[in-house]
Amino acid sequence: MRYLLSAVLFCLPALSQTIHGAADLDRTIEQAIREDKIPGAVLLIGHNGNVVYRKAYGKRALAPSPEAMTVDTIFDLASLTKVVATTSCIMKLFEEGKIWLEDPVTSYLPEFQGGKSAITVRDLMTHFSGLRPDLDLDPPWSGYETGIRRALNDKPANPPETKFVYSDINFLLLGEIVRRLGGMPENEYAKEVLFGPLHMTDTGYLPDPALKPRIAPTEMLKDGTLLRGVVHDPTTRDMGGVAGQAGVFSTADDLSKFCQMLLDGGDGLFSPVTIRKFTTPATPINQPVLRGLGWDIDSPYSGNRGELFPVGSSFGHTGFTGTSIWIDPLSQTYVILLANSGHPQLRKPVTPLRRQVATIAAAGVGYEPPASTQAGVTETGLDVLAASHFGIFRGKRVGLITNQSGIDRAGRRNVDVMKEAGVNVVALFSPEHGFAGAEDHDNLADSKDPATGITVFSLYGKTRKPTPEMLGRIDTLVFDIQDLGVRFYTYETTMLYAMEAAAHAKIAFYVLDRPNPLTGLHVEGPLLDPDKLSFVGGYPLPLRHGMTIGELAKLENGERRLGTDLHVIEMSGWRREYWFDATGLTWINPSPNIRNPAEALLYPGIAMLEYSTNYSVGRGTDAPFEQVGADWIKGRELSAYLAGRQIPGLRVYPLKFRPASSSFSGKEIEGVGFEVTDRAIFSSSRLGLEIAMALRRLYPGKIIWTANTSLIGNSSVLGALETGTDAASAAEKGLAQFERIRQNYLIYR
Repeated sequence: MRYLLSAVLFCLPALSQTIHGAADLDRTIEQAIREDKIPGAVLLIGHNGNVVYRKAYGKRALAPSPEAMTVDTIFDLASLTKVVATTSCIMKLFEEGKIWLEDPVTSYLPEFQGGKSAITVRDLMTHFSGLRPDLDLDPPWSGYETGIRRALNDKPANPPETKFVYSDINFLLLGEIVRRLGGMPENEYAKEVLFGPLHMTDTGYLPDPALKPRIAPTEMLKDGTLLRGVVHDPTTRDMGGVAGQAGVFSTADDLSKFCQMLLDGGDGLFSPVTIRKFTTPATPINQPVLRGLGWDIDSPYSGNRGELFPVGSSFGHTGFTGTSIWIDPLSQTYVILLANSGHPQLRKPVTPLRRQVATIAAAGVGYEPPASTQAGVTETGLDVLAASHFGIFRGKRVGLITNQSGIDRAGRRNVDVMKEAGVNVVALFSPEHGFAGAEDHDNLADSKDPATGITVFSLYGKTRKPTPEMLGRIDTLVFDIQDLGVRFYTYETTMLYAMEAAAHAKIAFYVLDRPNPLTGLHVEGPLLDPDKLSFVGGYPLPLRHGMTIGELAKLENGERRLGTDLHVIEMSGWRREYWFDATGLTWINPSPNIRNPAEALLYPGIAMLEYSTNYSVGRGTDAPFEQVGADWIKGRELSAYLAGRQIPGLRVYPLKFRPASSSFSGKEIEGVGFEVTDRAIFSSSRLGLEIAMALRRLYPGKIIWTANTSLIGNSSVLGALETGTDAASAAEKGLAQFERIRQNYLIYR
């Protein structure tokens, strides 16, 4: 069997690090360690049946003395126990015909709720039982039987199947079902049906004391006790170390065997049908949260999916101690990230780190979206020209307007690829945020590219347009920057100003086209008034214009009659319906505060009000443009109002956050967070206007609408916000005419 071969493979030394993006993975995790978000970690990535990345970082222990992290470190898996152990045990009982998912829990635990309850096994496994999140720990109690008795009698807070509440009580009960139907405690049953057959020799409850030196410690309790080899979860600890919701310890190598078994369709332990049954959506059809049976698919806890693995067909789970798994059958990939983030004291959740690692990993293995969303592999204009060795630039003196996003499919910088092909690049130009895309302030100075020594002229400093002096040695000006497809993203205006300068200097202007990451289909107002042009809106465009940067160049050159000698180098393999993750291209942050495609989609709506200095759009946090807040906002109140507006494709929740910079720097404020659940029906424009109207209604006078004139950009919408009338209708004005004009300049189907 394949898992027997895997057992041999894991006796080998750590694999060489050949995955694309390895440096990004290292940099991301090492930065988290430097910022004290985790003491250390082990990362293991599997793809197409092989372990393609396996590395230890930082420290396994900080107290009582430092210890280096090793790849064979054993971690307290915390809630990964729910899927690795308890869900697997339920799967085995299901295959043996001993349990039915639609049966009431009382069929297996007759004393549950006094024998009268409509809660089913499925409700427990999907967290739609209505039970509370945890058992009370005060007054103190101890013993497995005591814990189970409390779980059996704990009163539901909600009716079943009405509300998603992640609950440890659910899995306490499932663990007891395993004990009764399996005929032995869960720790023994899991070893018999899973850990033993898979040769997961370092995995189990109640680890042998001899393993203690390899176990990553967790929290230092108030009495000075360091938890090492003892489960962190206090309920499980009170129950003696064995429970359905926590208690399993394991290594990355052992979990790799487990993940590969699932990708291999059970590999003799389970049938492929059973695995599909447990890892596909099983939640009530009228609920936006997607959970499998035990597994997470799309919920507030699925940040470890990242931004590229598909929603709905991939699955995973996290653990409170800092552990996580995500598995994608479509690309045959799994990502295991194990950390002890609560050592020696509790820290903030590591969700942003998990998301970054999963996104980089997906790109690194060359994740390809399913055929339903991808008809081919997208090559940018840069890739297309590189294939011809840049013949059209032979004998030309080239100026290149670019930044960190100007890379080819292999991750190489455009200037390096051009120089290697013999192109005479004589000057570089950088937009807002600078040549490296890391600056977040005005007045950027000229510099030099350290790799080539070529002068980099700043187009976000003393001038926003190339000057005749800058263009004096140039006969061909090239623009290659990944745009966002949003009207007030300044790279578009930089291109427009450069086209004007090129026309005046009578030099050719080339645009190396790149995808609109928000698709080429969605056009949303408000439309920018012609009298409100500025550097954050150089042409009267709608909020989302649905055009590539090359199409936009054609439109502006044609409609403004610039007379630019314009050449658009078209992409290959891009279609208008493609979101960025359908292109197969690597995501590069286009600017410091747009760090993933989710933020890119939320940005047009959230940023409409960001010139209000008494209001935060999340800058200075780990999730810019995924949250808003202020010291005058009440999170629950605003969340309830926006949820009641039923904005399609969006989930809203209250939160608190403390920006490290920008508005409210260093101050904890209340606000709301946003998660797009269906991007096809989600409207960035509607979200922005709904937020504006909510703030007007709940907190009148707090937002000065005119402060955001250049962002909102439309007098009718500004007037509607001032008077409280229909801003959405006002935002539609002029769109039909723009779309008619737009059609004349579209390149792609």
